[in-house]
Amino acid sequence: MAILTSPDLGVAFLTLFALELVLGIDNVVFISILTTRLPERQRARARTIGLGLALLMRILLLAIASWIIGLTATIFSIGDAAALQFSGRDLILLLGGLFLVYKAVTEIHDKLEGEDAESTGRASTSATFAGVIVQILLLDAVFSLDSVITAVGMVDQLSIMIAAVTLSIGLMMIFAGRISSFVNRHPTVKMLALSFLVLIGSTLIAEGFDIHIDKPVIYGPIAFAMAVEALNLTYRKRQAARATTQQGD
Repeated sequence: MAILTSPDLGVAFLTLFALELVLGIDNVVFISILTTRLPERQRARARTIGLGLALLMRILLLAIASWIIGLTATIFSIGDAAALQFSGRDLILLLGGLFLVYKAVTEIHDKLEGEDAESTGRASTSATFAGVIVQILLLDAVFSLDSVITAVGMVDQLSIMIAAVTLSIGLMMIFAGRISSFVNRHPTVKMLALSFLVLIGSTLIAEGFDIHIDKPVIYGPIAFAMAVEALNLTYRKRQAARATTQQGD
């Protein structure tokens, strides 16, 4: 009710909700790619469990927000005059970025050099259900870190932060299956998504070295590439429809 009676809280809630949705897109794409390694019957359950545990983890991070803020304190430094200073947050971003780049590059290599998991039967052997869930949680922890720090800086009420996180992940659960199906149906979209993950991972690594990159600089080109790919998909669909019509004549 406080959201309805206080304009400031309402704006903060909507801002946090938008931020969580942006981060959620990255998560859903990553989940879609990870779950392709599982048998078809397990994919929907893996997405639901992964996102459900991610919700619990984000709420826990918000509950211990004071400790999260403490991660910004310098742990050690390298060099003398212009020393590189590393905090707990920096180390988490570095490791998370390296892991994300590694996973995305591995998937790209498999796509270029090998066959799809479905055609080779690797879906049931190259990954375990528990392993996929653990990887989803690890990456979600990295993606959640900055959003939690931002949330604490914007809002003092824990209930507002939890409401924004719960609503955003609820929407992710609803649309995760559709997004996953769409990505897996279109190989070029999947390759584009993997390239985005490499870009986002590289951004996380840069942030770990205190090299700040504005989000519009990252998401602007991504949005443009998605728009171009949407035009390509529309073109190919119309070409296929014309070819079918001509065959029918």
